Amino acid sequence: MIRPGCRRASATSSCTVRAGTAHYARDTLLHRAAECTMHLPARIGDYTDFYAGIHHAYNGGLRHKRPSPLLPNYKWVPVAYHGRASSVVVSGTALRRPQGQRRTGDDGPPVFGPCVKLDFELELGLWIGPGNPRGEAVPIERAGERIAGLCMLNDWSARDIQTWEMPPLGPFLAKNFTTTVSPWIVTLEALAPYRIAQPARSDGDPQPLPYLLDASDQARGAFDIAIEALISTGTMREQGIAPHRLSLSNLRHLYWTAAQMVAHHTCGGCNLQPGDLFGSGTISAPERSGFGSLAELSDDGRIELELPSGERRAWLQDGDEVTLRAVASRSGYATLGFGDCIGRVMPTGRPA
Repeated sequence: MIRPGCRRASATSSCTVRAGTAHYARDTLLHRAAECTMHLPARIGDYTDFYAGIHHAYNGGLRHKRPSPLLPNYKWVPVAYHGRASSVVVSGTALRRPQGQRRTGDDGPPVFGPCVKLDFELELGLWIGPGNPRGEAVPIERAGERIAGLCMLNDWSARDIQTWEMPPLGPFLAKNFTTTVSPWIVTLEALAPYRIAQPARSDGDPQPLPYLLDASDQARGAFDIAIEALISTGTMREQGIAPHRLSLSNLRHLYWTAAQMVAHHTCGGCNLQPGDLFGSGTISAPERSGFGSLAELSDDGRIELELPSGERRAWLQDGDEVTLRAVASRSGYATLGFGDCIGRVMPTGRPA
């Protein structure tokens, strides 16, 4: 279980302040995270959002009643689209409910107005360190070296706007209004004890093509890290009710490794640059308690979730605050947190 207080742990948790350390050094060098103003840890040049959570992709196919829930390319290629870097914000930054076109039924023209089906997405963020020259692909066996570290990422989604605008080119306004990241980069060196083998593919799944397949990456390219999403409504905060867990999942549920994402992103000659950001895509677990979005938890609004305050939610309402957390825990090692990834929904209109 992820403990409420774990958000103060960070990649530096393994460092120890020895007994007798001079007070001036401790007081000068160490600060409580809750008392600090956090900023984006890098200047983001480009942002790419992948779709590597297979259970989320499968659930989406079920909702859309596809004969085969996963599209034919899913198990062959790390699917992704280019997002909007300018609207990536650090944890604690409020977001305004977006506006756009949406359909109110199967017939008739669209209407313009505030998003009704506002959603969160439980994702992993990957920060790029060293880049690569344009035209030169990064081989899979060296792709992990390009990743500076990880964070939590909430790629907020306007589902009703997305449904209408996606054909034939994919998301646009439904995804470009805000993406929230946790406040610091947790290095791969710090996460070494929590690396695991990439889970074996199901019988009948194709083996990745050679440019995506490396034995070392398959042996150590995944992470055993618990992740969760929580909600706190305005009423809950007024009544002193703790945030309510919506989802508990794990990074092991990603179908593609971080190195495979880098290798595929660069295989056509794209030049990554320091500070570029990847989103993993929503990381849902196989069971409902681990679904990483309201689209899945509410079955596209058909099921309302009951909160401890007695309120019900199918989609996010104004004043709702979503927190994403990740904790790496293993006996004999320091417990690492990624820092909370928090965003509060504000009404459409004037800036928050």
